[in-house]
Amino acid sequence: MQATQIRYSVEEYLEREKNAEFRSEYRDGEIIPMTGGTVNHNRIVGNFYATLKYGIKGQPYETFMSDLRLSIPEKNIYTYPDIMVIATPVIYAEGRQDTITNSQIIIEELSRSTESYDRGQKFEYYRRVNSLREYILIDQYRYYVEQFSKTEDGKWWLSEYEGDGAILSLSSVEFQISLSDIYENVEFE
Repeated sequence: MQATQIRYSVEEYLEREKNAEFRSEYRDGEIIPMTGGTVNHNRIVGNFYATLKYGIKGQPYETFMSDLRLSIPEKNIYTYPDIMVIATPVIYAEGRQDTITNSQIIIEELSRSTESYDRGQKFEYYRRVNSLREYILIDQYRYYVEQFSKTEDGKWWLSEYEGDGAILSLSSVEFQISLSDIYENVEFE
């Protein structure tokens, strides 16, 4: 006998999220609990967020951390990127003030449990966000960052940064950050 997988509507998911003790992603009817973060995860995401938020001050963008939900209607996905940069004004999902649709840059920190999903299917979903121009993946276990930038003709270009002296330059906003700043106080395993 095979167990039947429970399918949820978007409305059921959003209602459950209101009172949930932990966040979950919604993937076309499935509710997927998100894993908890490590100290290194929080250091990396916090370092990047703080430097980015200050670094783009005065530009027409807003920076958000992992508590803001992103809707990808074309794929029926709701997810929480680690960091998002949004060109103002913020565009909310219909009827929502806690879910946006217009992320320009998405930054994800990779862990062993999320790496293949973040690189594969999740990036496929993110590419359906029309406003998305950059996707940044930060390795948790070494000085290594991948930057996917969308070209004028809609193709994605990969740039890699390795070592504590490398400097990541975003292509869609005026901003640079050294890998040593991203990984400040990180203790590699």
